[in-house]
Amino acid sequence: MAFNSTPQHVVEQNINGLLEIHSTWQRLPLSLISDVKNGFAFKSADFNVQGEGERLIRIRDVLPGDTKTYYSGAIPNGYWVNPDDIVVGMDGDFNLAWWQSKPALLNQRVCRLDVISRNYEKRFFYRVLPGYLEAVNLNTSSTTVKHLSSKTLNELLIPLPPLAEQEVIADKLDTLLAQVENTKTRLERIPQILKRFRQSVLAAAVSGRLTEEWRSNSDSYGHESAEDWKWPPVPVTWEVKRYPELVESRLGKMLDKAKNSGIPTKYLGNINVRWFDFNLTDVQEILVSETERSELAIRPGDVLICEGGEPGRCAIWDSRLEGQMVFQKALHRARVSKALIPEWLALNLKHDADSLVLDQLFTGTTIKHLTGKALKTYPLRVPPVEEQTEIVRRVDQLFAHADRIEQQVNSALARVNNLTQSILAKAFRGELTEQWRKDNPDLISGENSAEALLERVKAERAKVVKPKRTRKAKASA
Repeated sequence: MAFNSTPQHVVEQNINGLLEIHSTWQRLPLSLISDVKNGFAFKSADFNVQGEGERLIRIRDVLPGDTKTYYSGAIPNGYWVNPDDIVVGMDGDFNLAWWQSKPALLNQRVCRLDVISRNYEKRFFYRVLPGYLEAVNLNTSSTTVKHLSSKTLNELLIPLPPLAEQEVIADKLDTLLAQVENTKTRLERIPQILKRFRQSVLAAAVSGRLTEEWRSNSDSYGHESAEDWKWPPVPVTWEVKRYPELVESRLGKMLDKAKNSGIPTKYLGNINVRWFDFNLTDVQEILVSETERSELAIRPGDVLICEGGEPGRCAIWDSRLEGQMVFQKALHRARVSKALIPEWLALNLKHDADSLVLDQLFTGTTIKHLTGKALKTYPLRVPPVEEQTEIVRRVDQLFAHADRIEQQVNSALARVNNLTQSILAKAFRGELTEQWRKDNPDLISGENSAEALLERVKAERAKVVKPKRTRKAKASA
């Protein structure tokens, strides 16, 4: 759908906080300093991903900044994008990119912005434009995909500081935003580090290394892995037993949701089971007979294990919902014997799922399943119950520490993301160059003022001879 506002209203609205400018600056239409070059409707029949022909920029390639699409047909003149060109997606989110990949053809619904004025710093233009594109996007109604027109682009009222100030702002933003991006990149690595940390904790837990100093015979390892299960040896005080020896397991049942009689009962599905937790915001409620309620009841301490979706994913029920709960066919209900605590079973499943050991139990080629038959062959390491309890306590402690770090990282990432917005807003309000203006009054006054610069830009643009409109040129071979 089309833009349903005006450039002036967009500026006054300042919907994202990035459109305010310093009182000594001017505004001018984008068309005075840049040409908008729309893409060409290259025939999709000539597209390929085998590398035949020339690289082609489609709208989905703008944000990634690279393309895997090639075009092997005839090429008209004037539709190339080269490194350091600025491109904008004309549909969807109106993304903008400083093209840094190899030369490529400009496809339809993507445009190239050519800064033609000697009086406008290209890097400043690149930093300014996203805020205006976002504001236009927020003022564009749509039932499907939003569209940006060349007319709207050309009429955008962008800021015009003195030329020297444009260059100073561009330099400062290059430095500051690079620092922010570097910080963000480092922070984004931490969740992966924490993931590996949790996996190493689980590996130490199920191998006995986590409680070596706790056991009196800490150096004694003897039991090799079960058949076809590539475990390292486990402590001699541990046993290895099959799942049915330790667990009373029951697969859920597909109940008739259209039944018009019975007792209203919550119906837990595998989508409600997360690792070590439950998402109970959208639990279904159906009518269930008394027999079914008894047969499929869930009680505290039951381990609910996903049969499909992400087979093996599990959580321990802790009576968090009032009333009775039954479970669907895509879940196994595991009730452990006295030789096992529920948390130990859950830790084993998580470790074996992460290390892909559990995969050998799965059936199916595309959609994987963990059947009751397969679970019967699942071997479990079994420490004494006292040691299971100690291991679980230590894992909980270490995981809680990792969770606290992750929360701190997420908070820091949110602050970093807000910092980018704050830096840009300050730059465009002239706050980053406040001291610079005081130190360089001659570079922002007289013939160097924004008012004088605007007149030069207008005169410069008036001298540009616009090409006559002609019929679409025939594509050259």
